[in-house]
Amino acid sequence: MIKLDFEKIYSTDRNAENCYIGIPMPKGELYDVGKVAVRDNRKNTVPSASRATGSWEDGSIKWLFTRFEADIPANKGAEYYLDTDSSESYVFEKGITFENNIIDNGEMRLCLSTGSSSIFEYIEYKGKKYTSLINAPILKDKEGNTYGTITEGWETAESSPLCLVLKGKGHHTLGSKRKFSFELNITVFRNKSALELGYRIINDTDCDLEIDSLIMESRKEAKGRTRAAAAYSNYKTSFDINEDGGIAYKYVDAKMLLLESNEHNSEVFYGTFFGDYTDEEMGLCACVYQAQQNFPKAVKVQNTSCEIMLVPKDMGDVTVFSGMAREQKVLFYLHSSDEELQSINNKTIIYQMPDKPAVSPDVFEKAGVFPDLFVKNKNYDMEMYISAKADDHSRAYGMMYWGDSPDMGYTNQGRGKGKLVWTNNEYDFPHACALQYARTGIRRFLDYVLVTAKHWIDVDVCHYSKDPLIMGGQYEHTWDHIGAKNIVCSHEWVEGLLDYYHLSGDKDGLDTAIGIGENILRLLETPMFNRAGDANARETGWALRSLTALYIETNDEKWLEKCDWIVGHFKEWEERYGLWLSPYTDNTVIRVVFMISVAVGSLMRYYRVRPNDEIKRMILHAVDDLCDNARLDNGLFYYKELPSLKRFGNNPLILEALSIAYELTGDKKYIKYGLPTLRYVISFKPAGVNYSKRIAEGSLIQGGMGTKSFAQMMIPVTLYYKYAAELGLL
Repeated sequence: MIKLDFEKIYSTDRNAENCYIGIPMPKGELYDVGKVAVRDNRKNTVPSASRATGSWEDGSIKWLFTRFEADIPANKGAEYYLDTDSSESYVFEKGITFENNIIDNGEMRLCLSTGSSSIFEYIEYKGKKYTSLINAPILKDKEGNTYGTITEGWETAESSPLCLVLKGKGHHTLGSKRKFSFELNITVFRNKSALELGYRIINDTDCDLEIDSLIMESRKEAKGRTRAAAAYSNYKTSFDINEDGGIAYKYVDAKMLLLESNEHNSEVFYGTFFGDYTDEEMGLCACVYQAQQNFPKAVKVQNTSCEIMLVPKDMGDVTVFSGMAREQKVLFYLHSSDEELQSINNKTIIYQMPDKPAVSPDVFEKAGVFPDLFVKNKNYDMEMYISAKADDHSRAYGMMYWGDSPDMGYTNQGRGKGKLVWTNNEYDFPHACALQYARTGIRRFLDYVLVTAKHWIDVDVCHYSKDPLIMGGQYEHTWDHIGAKNIVCSHEWVEGLLDYYHLSGDKDGLDTAIGIGENILRLLETPMFNRAGDANARETGWALRSLTALYIETNDEKWLEKCDWIVGHFKEWEERYGLWLSPYTDNTVIRVVFMISVAVGSLMRYYRVRPNDEIKRMILHAVDDLCDNARLDNGLFYYKELPSLKRFGNNPLILEALSIAYELTGDKKYIKYGLPTLRYVISFKPAGVNYSKRIAEGSLIQGGMGTKSFAQMMIPVTLYYKYAAELGLL
C-alpha cells in the first residue's frame, strides 16, 4: 500500500473533505482501477474513485488519479493508504447523478440551461427552487458595448459517485453577431452544498478585447431580515457587514497589494476574498479563487443581490489579446441562514488552500516516470540551492499575468521594444517544479506547477489564428505575452503540461500539449527545415524533446516518425560541418555550447526510447569536441565561439551533456570536467535584477529571477549533482 500523508494545517476538523492525488505507477503493476481502494489508518475503506490518466505500452496504468473523502482532525495531520490490490471497494449508497441536464449530488439539484442566456434553469436547495441564484457573466468592453451570453451545450469531463465535472461551451453576442467564445467548468462533490464555477473567456476574433467590466450576479428575493457581508484576508480576515439593505463591499487592486505585506508563497496561498448574502431562508457565499493574485476583483453585496466582479469597472486595465484565453473560478456555497460568518470564512480559506495528500519520493522513483534525479547520498548544500532556486522566482500578480514572470535579461537587452519581456514558461518551468515535487514531496512545488501551467494553457498558447503555423502553438518570450507573435520550435515545450494533467486530472493539459505537438509538426514542414544545418541545434533539439515526450505519453508512433527525420538531420548536419556548428554572422559557423547541449539532451531522450549506436556516437562526438575545444583555461566552458562572445558560460545545460556522456560511457572524466561550471553556476548572480515590489504594465511584480532561471538549471544541475555525489566529487 502507498501511504498518503496530510500535513497539519487547520485548527478545525474537516469531515469528508474532498481530496485528490495523481500517483505514478511502475510498469506492469496495476491494470485495473477496480482494484484500487483508499483506506484510513484503521484500514477501513473510505469513499474513493480512481481513473487512469496514462498507460504504459503494455497496457498497465502509468498514472493513477484518485479522489477520496478524508477526515482530517484539527491541529493534526492524517494518514491514508492507497491499496492497489484490493478485493473490496467502497460501496456507495448514493452518489452524484446527472440525467436530463439535472445534477443531483444529495444536497442540491442543478438544472442546466442550453441555448439560452442562463447557466442554470434553476437551483434547488432544501426543497426550494431559485431561478437567478447564479447568473452568467455580463461582459462590457471599453468601447461601451454590452455583450449577450448564449450557452451551447454540456459534456462530461469527469464523472464518479464522488465528483462530477462538466464542461460547457458558449459565446458572447453583440447584436446579432457572434463574438467571443467562452467555456464554463462546473465541479460538484457528493453531499456538499457548493459548486465551483470556472468561466474561461476565449478571444477567437481578430480584435483585442479591452474589458471594461466582467460581472457575475446572484439575485434572490429577500425573505425577512438580511445580512450582507464582504470579506478580504491578509493573515486575518477583514469583514464589511451590513444588515437590512446596507451595502457590503470589498475590492483588491494593484495599489492595495503594493502597500500591504504578505509573506506566503502565493501560489499556495495569499488570503481569501468573498461576498455572502444571508436572509431568513438561506445564504449564498461567493468566493473568488486567488482573487488577490488575479486582481482586479471586487464583491458588492446588498439585500437582494451579490455581484462578483471578475473585472470591476474603472479598476485597472485587462486586455485579452486575439488568440488568448483566461479562466477565473468562483466557489458558490449555499448554506443555512444560521451558519456563523466565521464558519463560512473557514470554508473559503480551505477552498483557497485545500488539504492535499502527498506520497514519498520513493513512489516516484520506483515508478520511473521521471528522469532519475533521486540522489541517495544527498549533499544538503546542493539540496538547499535547488529548492531556493525554485522559490526565488519572481511573481507577477494580475488576471492576465498570474503564473508568469518577466525576464529582466531579455528586457534589459531591449527585446521588448521598451516594454517588459514575459517569460512564457520558457524552458518549461512547470516540468522543473514537477520534478522537484517528485524529489521532495513538498507541497509548494506542486502548487507552482498548477498555477504556472494554467497560465501557460490560457495565455501563452494561441487559441485562435488564421495562420496554421501560429494556431495551437506556444508563443516565444515577448512583450505583452504575445507581442512579437513568434512561434518557433525552439520555444515549445510539452512535458510540464503533461505533468499538470496527471497531477491535477485536468485534461486541458493533455489537449494543449497535443496541440503544441501538432504545431511543431507543421513548423517542421516549412522550408527552414528542409536543409540540415540551416536550423540550429536548439530549434530541432527542442522539437525532438517535445515529440519524444508526446510519444512516451500517448504511445502513438506518429510522433516518432518526425523524430527519426530530425535525427537524420543531425547526422547530415554533422557530416556537412564535421561538427554541430551554427551559422552566426554571414561568414562564420561556430560552436554554441548551450545549443549543442540542447541537442545532446534531446537526442538522449530519444535514445532512451529507441537505442541506436549512431545516436550514441554522435552524442559522444559532440561532447568530446566541447571538452577538447570549448573550455577556457579556468575550466569553464565559453558561451559562444567568437572573440566577442568567448566569455564565461553560465548556462548549466552543459552539465546535462556531460552527465549524459558519463551515463553512456561510465568515464568519470566527464563529471570532473563539469566541476568548475557547477561551482560557477551555483554562485552566479546576474546583475540588474530588481527585487522591489512594483506596479508595471497592469501587473504587480514581486522580487526574484524570472522562472526561466530555475527551469533551465533544474535537470542539468540535479542530474550532474547526482553523479558527482555518487563519485564522491562534491
